[in-house]
Amino acid sequence: MIQNRGYLVELKYSPTRKGKSAGFSAAGMSCILTGPLPTPAVSYLTRTFRAEAGVVISASHNPYNDNGIKFFSHTGEKLPDDVELQIEAELEKDIHCISSEKLGKAFRMDDAAGRYVEFCKSTFPSPLTLDGLKLVIDCANGAAYQIAPAVFRELGAEIVVIGNQPNGTNINDLCGATSPKILAETVVAEAADVGLALDGDADRIIMVDHSGRVVDGDELLYVLARHKQQNGLMNGGVVGTQMSNLGLELALKDLNIPFVRTKVGDRYVMEELLTKNWLLGGESSGHIICRDKVTTGDGIVAALQILAVMVQDSKSLSSLCKNMQMLPQSLINVRCESRFDPFSITELQSLIHDVEVQLSNNGRVLLRSSGTEPVIRVMVEGLCAETNHQNASLIAQSVKKYTCRYKV
Repeated sequence: MIQNRGYLVELKYSPTRKGKSAGFSAAGMSCILTGPLPTPAVSYLTRTFRAEAGVVISASHNPYNDNGIKFFSHTGEKLPDDVELQIEAELEKDIHCISSEKLGKAFRMDDAAGRYVEFCKSTFPSPLTLDGLKLVIDCANGAAYQIAPAVFRELGAEIVVIGNQPNGTNINDLCGATSPKILAETVVAEAADVGLALDGDADRIIMVDHSGRVVDGDELLYVLARHKQQNGLMNGGVVGTQMSNLGLELALKDLNIPFVRTKVGDRYVMEELLTKNWLLGGESSGHIICRDKVTTGDGIVAALQILAVMVQDSKSLSSLCKNMQMLPQSLINVRCESRFDPFSITELQSLIHDVEVQLSNNGRVLLRSSGTEPVIRVMVEGLCAETNHQNASLIAQSVKKYTCRYKV
């Protein structure tokens, strides 16, 4: 468990903050309280303050009532599965407090937001500015509602901000990276160059080009990888996940850039990047890790890297994406009341096999349990969107037999 070698940088989103800091103090840990901040800001501050760990209370990209806890190690990286399991096991044990003279202290960091703003700006090439670019920024009514506008405004962009009126319950509510429809409409209405959609804790970025077309994390990875290769900066390959579009893999193959997949989750992407000593990885959902800049998914920093490519190459986002052909995907979420292994069902295995034979080498089937919601995700990817949907529906109906509720 955590040894008291230093301070704990702690992010608060909810009334549990007093209980959480009191709990750490009772265990002899001193805490630095930052107030609401993006999750990657806590990762950054944990490193710079040489803290023992960073802790974030956040619903991430989910509704406010799905709050959970994210931990960062002293290096600003998310904890591996085995360590998280050890922490969960501690919750089942009796609580023991230390004596009063050994209680930890709590301190407030008043300039946490400003520190992170300056860090984000430092990742943008210093000779460049965003002068002449008009951006629409959707802050998802989340933690970056003040920080993100400040970063892009101070770098010279003309900005229009939406999703910047958090009230404690409207985070990710029909806005942000999980719901970019309003952003796309606003980009077109404002004749903006590009739109940026963060999620509630700002560790994801989804973008919208000038025509209102949504550009997901896979296409953003392609833009960054291609630019790095053209400038001799592509150290190794790119790490994606099981959900990464096959189009990304094929586009990188055409560039002779290696590509590997991990389990879904930016921490698994980071683990693989460290193993291979590569610099670039991410997820279609918008977690982008530029390992030469950050140690976790960072929506603002990733957006800055894309904008830097646009400025350096004098190209629009749509132009930068044009050589990557995304394959249609059909994704259906089957809500389940309890955990079960879909691959233990013979009927389901047989159906998946039949669909994979039909797709041949031009597509794939993926079933996985969500790490953040009580659902089984059914994804079929192939050349024909209609066929994908039909096959995904067949598999989802089969999964549904073993669950209580079904949600598309």
